[in-house]
Amino acid sequence: MTDFGPLISTDDLAANRDRFKIIDGSWRMPGNGDAIEHYHQEHIPGAVFFDIDKIAYQETSLTHMLPPPGQFAEQVGALGLSETDHIVVYDEAGMFSAARVWWSLRAMGHKNVAVLDGGLPKWKRENNPVTDDVTIVSPAEYKPSATPSRYAFAHDVRDALAAKMSVVDARPADRFAARAPEPRPGLRSGHMPGAVNLPSSSVVDGASGQMKSPAELRDLFLDLGVDPSARVITSCGSGVAAAILSLALEIIGANNHAVYDGSWAEWGDEKNDEQLFPVVD
Repeated sequence: MTDFGPLISTDDLAANRDRFKIIDGSWRMPGNGDAIEHYHQEHIPGAVFFDIDKIAYQETSLTHMLPPPGQFAEQVGALGLSETDHIVVYDEAGMFSAARVWWSLRAMGHKNVAVLDGGLPKWKRENNPVTDDVTIVSPAEYKPSATPSRYAFAHDVRDALAAKMSVVDARPADRFAARAPEPRPGLRSGHMPGAVNLPSSSVVDGASGQMKSPAELRDLFLDLGVDPSARVITSCGSGVAAAILSLALEIIGANNHAVYDGSWAEWGDEKNDEQLFPVVD
């Protein structure tokens, strides 16, 4: 098996499935059904479902914000997971919300967690097993070690923009450039002044659903003027696609990155003070 890193191949998981705790981290945009229903129909044997909308801070109007460590420990421990487990996360789309679960665990100090490259679609294409059997778990004690350098707040983004540090927006280009409206109501169109745009789809190979090669990923950041060795903050609509860019940075060995958890759902809110949350198109 290859060294444990931010990505794991379907071949490695298939050959060593009993060595890992497996998480289905599927999530869907509002209006597209509930991913847990698909999990109940088919999942990788032994997988538990990580609901990013429920394992989240609930005292805010923003969706799936990273919860406090105590809440995270209780809910993740209830899934039978401990901080010492070697965890593999996948999603039903291939390479989408699994990165958000990966980032959440890394933000809580979890060391050994990887995303399944190509996700469930590639796993199934290769005739690996899926099941609708209920996964039986025994609750475990999870001891988080919150890592603040992994997440950013609005004031961190303002400071980064003022200091000309890289803030990379993972939303589609048309939304970034205000050529298309935001899918969530009550949000302005456009982007943060000084941010650059790298749509999350750009780091994924469209044919295979796998992450692009490290060399290709590095070039994508460098072509935007982003120095991967420096501090990078990733953002998107609500903190899901941003984690894909953070995963891409991790793959190329760039570890000084953070997800802006509030992302455009916070920054672009029409009710915000435009001096504190400036927007350009």
